[in-house]
Amino acid sequence: MPPAAPRPESLPASPARQGDTDAAPRVERRDDQGVVTALGRWTSLAFSQPRDWQALTQSLEGTGVDQPWDLRGIAQLDHIGGQLLWNHWGQAWPASIELGESHKAVLEHVQQFTTAAPPRIEPDWFERLRHALNRGPVLMRIGRDALQLLGQLVIDIGTLIRAPHRGPWRDFSGHLYHIGATALPITALVGLLIGVVLAYLTSQQLRQYGAETFIVNILGLSLIRELGPVLAAVLIAGRSGSAITAQIGVMRVTEELDAMRVMGIPHGYRLVMPRVLALAIAMPLISIWTSAAAIIGGMLAANATLDISLSFFLQALPRAVPFGNVVLAMSKSAVFGVLIALIACYFGMKVKPNTESLGRGTTSSVVTSITMVILVDALFAVLFRGVAFR
Repeated sequence: MPPAAPRPESLPASPARQGDTDAAPRVERRDDQGVVTALGRWTSLAFSQPRDWQALTQSLEGTGVDQPWDLRGIAQLDHIGGQLLWNHWGQAWPASIELGESHKAVLEHVQQFTTAAPPRIEPDWFERLRHALNRGPVLMRIGRDALQLLGQLVIDIGTLIRAPHRGPWRDFSGHLYHIGATALPITALVGLLIGVVLAYLTSQQLRQYGAETFIVNILGLSLIRELGPVLAAVLIAGRSGSAITAQIGVMRVTEELDAMRVMGIPHGYRLVMPRVLALAIAMPLISIWTSAAAIIGGMLAANATLDISLSFFLQALPRAVPFGNVVLAMSKSAVFGVLIALIACYFGMKVKPNTESLGRGTTSSVVTSITMVILVDALFAVLFRGVAFR
């Protein structure tokens, strides 16, 4: 209790106010005496009415602790109403106050258990950065979530290295089969057709300059170094990336992810890591497979249009395309696989428990994966522009 504040005197309730038991909470000022009179029921039930609350807020304007108060007109006062008065007075007793015994007991109880607001602490640079990442632009939030997912992947791989016998090897082998083995027919067919089309278009230009033999260099470099990995990555992003997002999204809709969290099964270790490892291993193999199918198609088309024998094509290919191109293609294919798996898992985790969000998440996953594949391929082309050329 503040030592300088005067103690309120307990007075009997005013007879003129006892009949006003059903009135809304409000205050009135007596212009002749300057006394602020509180009327009505100051309870949580009365404050729940928006109209009464707005009227009380307006009537409290212009009143303060320096004015005399008369609380004898309050028909009923609970701790909510007492806290409202105490806060309005600035947590101090008015200079003059008239109230009954019951109202005095409520206000003294409120005064006893009201704590002062903690001092405001200015946030440091780390708190500002975290606030910006949590409430900043969408790209910053996506970057934060992607970094968190990547960090969790590194931790899970470290856990797998420390205890390989506890790893989800059955999930890994299943994903490796569904992502890699089942994708071989479609990637071979598309690669074969791309090789045929590219060989036919190139042969028309080379024949005009008598440079038919350079078709081996053009097909080898373009298919092995660039088109093969990118084409395989786009097919896998549309085929397997969408499937991963849909699988995890359905687990969100059916509340399987919540059940895993309740049972203590980490999502990253059992869902994200096996898919990332499977795609990181399968993508380089699929890339080489697609490039080989495209080379075969281009070789057959070159034989049909330029009369270049298959034996000459196979002998000239190692001289035209150094082995470093194969290593570069497999390396960036592994990066493509990790990116596709992480993006697919990210959008799958972000799916809300409804079918509309599932469809949006799957579409966003495919579009984002293909865009990232093209951007990373362009980055590889710039960084390694002078590598593996004769």
